[in-house]
Amino acid sequence: MLFWIAVGAAGFLLLPWYALQDSIASVGWLKDYTARDNAPALLQALKHGRVWLLPIGAIFLAAAALPQLPMSRLARANAFLIVGAVGFVFFLGQGFAIGAQGWSFEWANAVFGPLAAGQFGMGWGAALSGSAFTMLFALGLAERGYFNGDAFIAGSVVGIAVSVAVFTFYPVIRILLSAIQDQGGVFSAAAFFARMFTVKIWGVGCLAGGGRCGVAWNTLVLALLCAAGCTSLGLAFALIVTRTGFRYKRLLRALSVLPIITPPFVIGLGLILIFGRSGLVNHFLEWAFDIAPSRWIYGLQGVLTAQIFSFTPIAFLVLIGVVEGVSPSMEEAAQTLRANRWRTFIDVSLPLMRPGLVNAFLISFIESISDFGNPIVLGGNFGVLSTEVFFSVVGAQLDQGRAATLGILLLLFALAAFFAQRSLLGRKVYTALAGKGDSGLPTPLPDRVKRLCYAVALPWAALTIIIYAMALVGGFVEQWGRNYTPTLKHYEKAFAIELTSNGIIWAGAAWNSFWTTVKLSAIAAPVTALMGILTAYILTRHRFVGRSAFEFGTMLSFAIPGTVIGVSYILAFNVPPIEVTGTALVLILCNVFRNMPVGVRAGIAAMTQIDKSLDEASATLGARGLTTLRRILLPLLKPALVAALVYSFVRAMTTVSAIIFLVSAEYEWATTYIINRVVNGDYGVALAYCSVLIVLMLAVIWLIQRLVGTRRLGRRDVAIDPGMAQLGGTAA
Repeated sequence: MLFWIAVGAAGFLLLPWYALQDSIASVGWLKDYTARDNAPALLQALKHGRVWLLPIGAIFLAAAALPQLPMSRLARANAFLIVGAVGFVFFLGQGFAIGAQGWSFEWANAVFGPLAAGQFGMGWGAALSGSAFTMLFALGLAERGYFNGDAFIAGSVVGIAVSVAVFTFYPVIRILLSAIQDQGGVFSAAAFFARMFTVKIWGVGCLAGGGRCGVAWNTLVLALLCAAGCTSLGLAFALIVTRTGFRYKRLLRALSVLPIITPPFVIGLGLILIFGRSGLVNHFLEWAFDIAPSRWIYGLQGVLTAQIFSFTPIAFLVLIGVVEGVSPSMEEAAQTLRANRWRTFIDVSLPLMRPGLVNAFLISFIESISDFGNPIVLGGNFGVLSTEVFFSVVGAQLDQGRAATLGILLLLFALAAFFAQRSLLGRKVYTALAGKGDSGLPTPLPDRVKRLCYAVALPWAALTIIIYAMALVGGFVEQWGRNYTPTLKHYEKAFAIELTSNGIIWAGAAWNSFWTTVKLSAIAAPVTALMGILTAYILTRHRFVGRSAFEFGTMLSFAIPGTVIGVSYILAFNVPPIEVTGTALVLILCNVFRNMPVGVRAGIAAMTQIDKSLDEASATLGARGLTTLRRILLPLLKPALVAALVYSFVRAMTTVSAIIFLVSAEYEWATTYIINRVVNGDYGVALAYCSVLIVLMLAVIWLIQRLVGTRRLGRRDVAIDPGMAQLGGTAA
């Protein structure tokens, strides 16, 4: 408690209260420490007339006095709860009530009179003070016995909840409120219903043989088909990698991850080059069988194909750890009772994989309804909600209310999927990893299952190679479709380097966006992964009031299209009290809270299999929550940690819809640079840039796997194909 009081006091007394024009690391603000833009809160109040900041210092003084007062532990806990809650509420209240021009509300101006000065966005001093109030409240909860009195767990729950509320709920609420406002900004339920229930959204003309179905039905059908396909393919890959003697497992792993590291539009463009009207397949059919070229790739089938290519790797990353975690001793017990390999797989192995299957289905479903890139390239006349949101915001309509209404509909779809997932899992137990040693051998796959996995996964892998070969060759030719002369000019234009007497000059046009993207993604990825794993630990190991709302809150940003997230961040964070648009921070925050749900779901799927007796044994030996998580659970969660790190980094590198409204001239993103090249018809540079990003992300994935390492379960290694059951040694 004294530590957090000191942190809050430092923020109030020493650091700039408002956001600086330059980075705080530049220390330029120290040269004019007492200036209006640089001063800490105390000087702002005493010297610059911002007296409303003084109560914040008074609350910290009261908190510092509490440990010195003679009172019981319960009374002190209640006192810190009150101090933390009152301090945080007042801290937020003054931030929202007073803006750059004074009072933000007319009634406040009428009641209290005009202010002599306004205030700008919060800076480091305000951030430390707000964090201190949050942690004092959390420590008060722990002192009262909540979360078993564990201060780490209490602080984690409160900290994550506040972060999600500020950087997910608040911006979403800002944009969704416009759904119930008319064109004049007046709240109107009629305006909401008029936007929601239209033929374009709910029409069923396609069922009668004429017209089109509404975008809501299109989105729902597409998402269900995509989730089923991705989960099936992901399971097939996971079974081949973990339960067969397939020789090229590393190649399958690389191919299964490749689509997830692809910049936007590459898969769509690759499919068009192969199956489009001028693609190779149509040319071959016309040449060999005199079949006229068609546009069959555009529409539901094309978008579905592209989405399955894009999102199967996510399902694979979630499922690989779950399949590895199925206990061989349970399978051996089934075989001891004379069950054959088929019955063992169906009745024992597959049910134990259910947490991974359901979570993979949920993530794929939400990815599909949120996807923007594939429908915009391959949709044709097949409209979905995400593209309708985009055209409502940036198209000729410029109807923010309609975009918000469609965002609410997407939220309802995600909520339905969330509750369906909980219903399927129910209260059943899926524990497969316990504290006992396990020297069993995984049961080989039944022949029919193995043949089915090969039949599904291997053609998919071959088509993946073809798509990427077609797409990446475009960066090495003069102009795709017209002049196929080999050249490196596109790489030179984007990534030229000049060696001068003054050192290296990054002369290529793409270097600015490249270094910005790599740097900010490298910052966002570990934060995203750790928050995701920590959230999964809290959700699976602790019971508290509001747990279901807490879990749904962590998934909320994943369910909303990136375009809506981007616009909501502009509306929420372009004005005080949190004024960060145009900075690197807003890009980092957007990526962290947009991608965190994958780490949460992967962690939940993996942690559901780990017996709670390990936690109990750790607690019996005196370990607190942080020690148990760090020393016991994290080594067993390495597959989930790798999945979270890989996904968060590559999604940050390849995101487009969520950040397209947030980039600036100083902070340009790689994907926005690529899109601008595509719009200008410079496909060679765009494909060259995509090639560089793919190679970079493959190297980063390899590095992450090397640094995190593999999970060691104390099981024997064996070649598990029938006829190859020779022991390969004993793992530690």
